[in-house]
Amino acid sequence: MGGKAMTQPDQMTLWFEAHAAPLVLYAQQWLERGQAEDAVQEVFVRLMLRARPPENVKAWLYRAVRNRTISQWRAQQRRQAHERNRASNRADFDSASTLWIDAQAVDDALENLSPQEREVVVLRTWGQMTLVEISEIVGSSLTSVYRQYHQGLAVIRERLENPCKNKTP
Repeated sequence: MGGKAMTQPDQMTLWFEAHAAPLVLYAQQWLERGQAEDAVQEVFVRLMLRARPPENVKAWLYRAVRNRTISQWRAQQRRQAHERNRASNRADFDSASTLWIDAQAVDDALENLSPQEREVVVLRTWGQMTLVEISEIVGSSLTSVYRQYHQGLAVIRERLENPCKNKTP
């Protein structure tokens, strides 16, 4: 049988079962859950259509999801900015703010990180990636990734230990 060498369905199933859920969590840095799931599915379709699987499938998946979700997030930000410019200047009240739980404290702590630190912490914690794999995905040196990870953890620890810290001297 000639032509392209396609990835076997059993192998795709194994990769999907091993990586889809952490990839969705990773994509949720930029997108809502449904959009994140769609982005991950699109990436798996791209993987399936490749002539040969990449050398490091896990790293390829994370890089592809990162690129896809950042692109979608940027488009969404442009749409939202356009909608805000058209909206009237009315006060908004977030009724969900009364439902804060510990998960919200963690989310708030992540928001205090730089985008680079947040990405590295999420990849390491939820994606269970090694620092070497993260370095390949984000295109930074291993030293930079290590520093961003430990700085990010320090900020999160500080935030969770002192959630109501007064910022005035």
